[in-house]
Amino acid sequence: MKNFSKELSFKTSRSSGAGGQNVNKVETAVTVLWKVDGSEFFSDEEKEMIQNKLKNRINADGFLFLTVSESRTQLMNKNKAVEKIIEIVNKALIVPKKRTATKPSRTQKQKRLDSKKKLSDKKENRRFKF
Repeated sequence: MKNFSKELSFKTSRSSGAGGQNVNKVETAVTVLWKVDGSEFFSDEEKEMIQNKLKNRINADGFLFLTVSESRTQLMNKNKAVEKIIEIVNKALIVPKKRTATKPSRTQKQKRLDSKKKLSDKKENRRFKF
């Protein structure tokens, strides 16, 4: 699990939802920004993998961004945003296992054909015969 939190920058904004009297005064929503290309923490291959898998979250300027406004405090939102962006990037770096093609066994093929024949016979027996 890689922790690149030193490369993150933050923006704050007013959060919607619960907050009482503070909701219109305090900027509790936190947007975390990370410049994928400018990262010194990841190799070029890893950066390319991140850009491919997270292209819907990366804007035209090359920033991966995430907004969190779950909590009423800015500090908690900031911590959650860092956790989430690290989790998202780490998931993007996971290389899926290569699927090995397998063939059905002879008994599996025979079972399938037997069940098809059984169903066919059942339907054949339903027909009205003269």
